Amino acid sequence: MIEIRELTKQYRGATGLALDYINLGIEGNGVYGLVGPNGAGKTTFIRILLGLLRPTSGDIYYDGKSTAEAKATLTASLGYLPQELGLYGGLTGREFLNYIAILKRIPAGVARQQAIDAAIEMVGLGDKAKTRISTYSGGMKRRLGIAQAVLGEPKLLILDEPTTGIDPDERVRIRNVFSDLAKNCILILSTHIIEDISQVCQRMFVLHRGRLLFDGTPSSLIKQAEGVVWYVTTPGEKPKVGLIVSSLQYQDRTRYRLIGNDLYYPDMEPVEPSLEDGFLWLVEKTVSGE
Repeated sequence: MIEIRELTKQYRGATGLALDYINLGIEGNGVYGLVGPNGAGKTTFIRILLGLLRPTSGDIYYDGKSTAEAKATLTASLGYLPQELGLYGGLTGREFLNYIAILKRIPAGVARQQAIDAAIEMVGLGDKAKTRISTYSGGMKRRLGIAQAVLGEPKLLILDEPTTGIDPDERVRIRNVFSDLAKNCILILSTHIIEDISQVCQRMFVLHRGRLLFDGTPSSLIKQAEGVVWYVTTPGEKPKVGLIVSSLQYQDRTRYRLIGNDLYYPDMEPVEPSLEDGFLWLVEKTVSGE
């Protein structure tokens, strides 16, 4: 169980708060999504969770113990995949995982090899484990990154942009890995790819300019955009009112997907909202002060 109480962070010289009195609780295994625009505070939040950064005020409690009290056991219970993971191309996947296992102080011998085997099997790299990392595709490298994060069976697993830059097939495969991992730990998935959240997360948090704007299920965020998503087709000119989510160019016209209240265009068509629509509408309302 993780309790975050009145968590704030202000960097020296900054006029605003990087984190603005965040309060939330996480209890029970599962996948929890963390989303927000660039500069929302996600990286700061993750670094404080990992114990790499001290908050300005507030604290995080792990099973009732403050960060300072839980530091020793917390370090052994964490798994982390950063957005940019340094990999040694000259090593094989198995050699790299053995190196990480040493850093995590997993005992040598049968126990370490079993842990490495289990991690390799979980991410589907069994046929490439003895191949040099320099030959891996982007998706394979991300899967190897997940494998190193799960070594030691962490109780808290934090993955930062784990599917960035990989093809759709790899992304589906990795999402299935998330679901398997979350049976035995709390998995926090920080990403800007909203589709990943909609497919695997039971609960999500939205940060914006350091504030927690939303804490709930993906379906409840989708409901917030009901009645404000539209298709508008024009001879070519862009709509001047509403937030343009996407556009599709035809030979003599363009169809726009718009989000907004009180819009009027000829032949407007209501659209069932997606999770991305809900997220964008939440941020748009916040920015406009609605």
